[in-house]
Amino acid sequence: MPVSRLGLRSRLFISHLLVTAVGILSLVVIGKVSSPRFFVVHLEQLESRGFSLRFARTELVQGFETAWYRGMGWSLLIGTSSAGVLSYWVSKRVMQRLAQIEQITQKFAVGQLDARLPASDIPEFNRLSHSFNSMAASLEGVERRRRELVSDLSHELRTPLTIMRGYLEELSSGEFEPTPEIYQRLVRETKRLERLVNDLQELSKAEAGYLPIDLQPINLRPLLESLVEKFADQLLEEGPTLRLECPPQLSLVRADLDRTEQVLVNLIGNAIRYTPEGAIVIRVWMETNKLWIAVIDTGIGMTPEDLPHVFERFFRADRSRTRNSGGTGIGLAISQRLIELQGGQIEVESQLGQGSTFRFFLPVVRENY
Repeated sequence: MPVSRLGLRSRLFISHLLVTAVGILSLVVIGKVSSPRFFVVHLEQLESRGFSLRFARTELVQGFETAWYRGMGWSLLIGTSSAGVLSYWVSKRVMQRLAQIEQITQKFAVGQLDARLPASDIPEFNRLSHSFNSMAASLEGVERRRRELVSDLSHELRTPLTIMRGYLEELSSGEFEPTPEIYQRLVRETKRLERLVNDLQELSKAEAGYLPIDLQPINLRPLLESLVEKFADQLLEEGPTLRLECPPQLSLVRADLDRTEQVLVNLIGNAIRYTPEGAIVIRVWMETNKLWIAVIDTGIGMTPEDLPHVFERFFRADRSRTRNSGGTGIGLAISQRLIELQGGQIEVESQLGQGSTFRFFLPVVRENY
């Protein structure tokens, strides 16, 4: 059989045997050529010391050669047998591991994304298993998020499309008179769809890491002051108050000014939406190598069951209220990803009926003197 058609196990076995054969052949040739010569030299040294070996030299050399051949024969037999058994065991062990890898990858290829490679005591195979399992976990997460996104998106699209279809069917049948109010409702639902599509596009880019992030040393105090002034002008007299608690001098942070503003606008907007009365405070403080910003409100708050899901896409702690206010349920998921892309982290604390606190930190660059 041509060598090119041999399997990996046969090639490993043959390669081990060839290495063993070359080693044994080298030993035999070198021993055959050099050993008798060295023995004769040794006999000459003994004679130079006074030993009389002149008449026994031939018999001694022949006896040495006979003993050497017998010893070499047994060595060849035992060594070759041991090398063959060891080569077969090593080849079989490697092939069993490769066959296991092949089975797992075939399962993974047909959609069984939870298939994983077990750890191995062979370092190279263990590294391969770790790399494969990391890739498998990442792909499984992508597939899970894709299914969740399709499910959530179909649910979110169903409501505005049903409303628009109902109005259009009534208008086409003549049961409704085309009034400005109906057209305004259709426009509102169209805008909801537009916001949903834009937010989904933003979220998909953020999760894939395709959003451009321009990290620069910036002072966030002017941004915070401008946002407080902007939102304060939108609050009604009977609504919540908005104030900024910030040190006069802030350390510079490495961040993207536009993306940080996007996060703050979302957090402040949510606080206003869920705080019909009371107060909203934007608090800033320093920790080691971190600048923390918190948006604290005294609004309706959330239950402990809701907190683990706050940053999930399309999650709404108060669905009816969020729908009426036009939210898509994606803003916090986008905010979390934007903060992570800037090297920070966002957290939330909340109690039902007492308000919520959203806080995040950005890495400090240097002190602002």
